[in-house]
Amino acid sequence: MIGSHVKAIASGVALLSTMTFAWSISGTVVTEAGVGIPQVNISCFNFPGLAAQTDATGGFAIIHNDDGTFNAIKAFSGKQESVNYSGNILSMEGLNAHTLTISLIDVLGKVTYNKEYRNIQGSLSIDMSKYTRQKASFLRITTDGKSSTYQLTSKGALLKEGDPLAMLMFSKAGFENLNYQMAAEVEANVRIVLKATGAAGSSSSNITTSSSSNYIPFDNPFGRSSSSVVAGSSSSTVTSSSNPGQQSSSSVAPASSGNDTQATVTVDCSGKTAKVGDKQNMSVTVDGKQRTFIMHIPNAYKGDKPVPLVIDYHPIGGSGNGEFGSSPYKAKTDPEGVITLYPDGTSKPGGMGNGWNVGPCCSNDDDVKFSYAMIDKLKEIACIDPQRIYATGFSMGGGMSNHVACMMSDVFAAVAPAAMDLNKTNSAACKMSRPISVINFRGTNDPVCRYQGGDSGFNDGLNFLGAEGTFRFWAEKNECQGSPTKNSNGCDEYSNCKDGTKVVLCTKQNGGHDYGDASIGWPFLKQFTLPASFVK
Repeated sequence: MIGSHVKAIASGVALLSTMTFAWSISGTVVTEAGVGIPQVNISCFNFPGLAAQTDATGGFAIIHNDDGTFNAIKAFSGKQESVNYSGNILSMEGLNAHTLTISLIDVLGKVTYNKEYRNIQGSLSIDMSKYTRQKASFLRITTDGKSSTYQLTSKGALLKEGDPLAMLMFSKAGFENLNYQMAAEVEANVRIVLKATGAAGSSSSNITTSSSSNYIPFDNPFGRSSSSVVAGSSSSTVTSSSNPGQQSSSSVAPASSGNDTQATVTVDCSGKTAKVGDKQNMSVTVDGKQRTFIMHIPNAYKGDKPVPLVIDYHPIGGSGNGEFGSSPYKAKTDPEGVITLYPDGTSKPGGMGNGWNVGPCCSNDDDVKFSYAMIDKLKEIACIDPQRIYATGFSMGGGMSNHVACMMSDVFAAVAPAAMDLNKTNSAACKMSRPISVINFRGTNDPVCRYQGGDSGFNDGLNFLGAEGTFRFWAEKNECQGSPTKNSNGCDEYSNCKDGTKVVLCTKQNGGHDYGDASIGWPFLKQFTLPASFVK
C-alpha cells in the first residue's frame, strides 16, 4: 500500500503543479444590524461550478475538494482536527483516523519521507527538519482516503502551490453585491456584512474574519477534501471597493481588403529553439514592464512543421498557472502538438486581483499589446502557424478573448470565450480588422455574469450585453445573413457570414459560471485560418 502511494506521488513537481488544491471557508452573512441573512447566493469568479446559499440563520460553509468538485453545506459542526507547521515541527491535534499517511516530496520530485500510521487518536508531532533541506518541498497528508498537498516555504508556513485562492461573490436581491478574496486555505468565522440597496449612510458591505497563522486543512466529516479550521484571536475588516477606471486597450493593425482565406503561408521551421516542456516560465517586456506567461509545448510537438497556437486567458483573481491546471483545452490540443500559452494578468489599485484590461476593468496595462508581444515571441522561438492562432478563456478570461476578437482580428483566426460577454464599453469601441469567427459558451443560471446581461453589480463599469446580445453583436459585425439555426452540437449558429466566418452561442440550460465544452470549442476553432494577407 505504501509503495503504491509513493509511486503515485513520486512523479515530481509536474504532478504537483497540475493538481487541483483544496480550500474551505465558513462563516455567517448578516445585515448591518447583525441579523443573519438566509438564501444569500454564493458563487465564485475563479473556480468554476460553485453555487451555494446561506442557511436559515445566514450560515455557510464551502469545501473545494482536491478533485475540483465542491461540497457546500449549511454549517460546520462537530470536532475539527488541526494541523500546524512551525520550526520544522509538524503537529496535529484532534486526530481520529484509521489510516494516516504523511509524505514529503522535494523540489526534484523525490519522496524524502513517507510513513503510514494506524488508528491514530489525539495528537501527533513529527520533527521534519532533516527532510526539508531543499528550498521548497511539498507535503501530502492523507487521512482515511482524503488528501491535501501543500508547499512548505522558507518561512515555514504551509501554502498552496501557485494558484491564488477563491474570490467569492455574495449576492441577494435587496442587498449590494459583495466580492471577497480568500487569503488562506482555510478560513473560519468569516462575518460577511451586506448593505441593503439604497441604505442611508456611507458604510459599505464588509467582511470580518477570525484569522490564525500556521494552519492547514486536514480532515472533515462532510466530504472528500479536508476542512479543518483553527480559530484565532485577531480579526480584520475588508471593505468592498469600486473600480472606476476607464480606458480599454486599443492596439489595432490596419484592415486588409480581399478574401484570401484559402491561401497558405510558408513557414520555415529551421533555427527555432523552443523545446518540449510541460510548464516553461516566459516573459516579455511591454511598456517597460515585464509581463509573464507560461508556455506549454506537448510531446507531440516535433518542431518540423508549423503547429497552431492557443492563448488561454485566466479569470479575475487567477493566474496563468491556475489556468494551466484548470482549462479543459489542453487535453484536446496536446495530442495534436498545439502550443498553448497561459498569460498572467495584472491588477490595479482597488481592483479585484489579477485580471484583464477589457475596458473599464480590471487592469491599467495594455493587454492587447501584451498579447501581440507574446505572439511575436513565439514566432521567433517556435514553429507556429501564423494562420492558426486562437484565443480562449474562462470568466474574465472569456471577456478578454471576446475583447481580442475585437482588437486583434488581424492575428487571431477565431476565439472561444466562456462565462463572460462583451460589455457595452469595449463593444462600442470594437475595432475589427476583418470578420472573425466566435463561439461563446454560456449558462442560463450564471450568477457572476448573468445570461441576460446588465450591470455587473460591483461598480466596476462593466455592463454586459448578455449572452444573446453578444451573439447578435457578433452576427452584425460579421455581416451574417438570415436567422440562426441549431447546429449538430445543439448550439445556435449563424453560418452564412462574411468571408466564411461563423458565429455560435452554446447555451447550457440551468448552467452556472463554468468553462465551456472544449470538445466542441477546439473543433470549432481549428477549422478557421487567418487570411494570408494579414500574416506579417
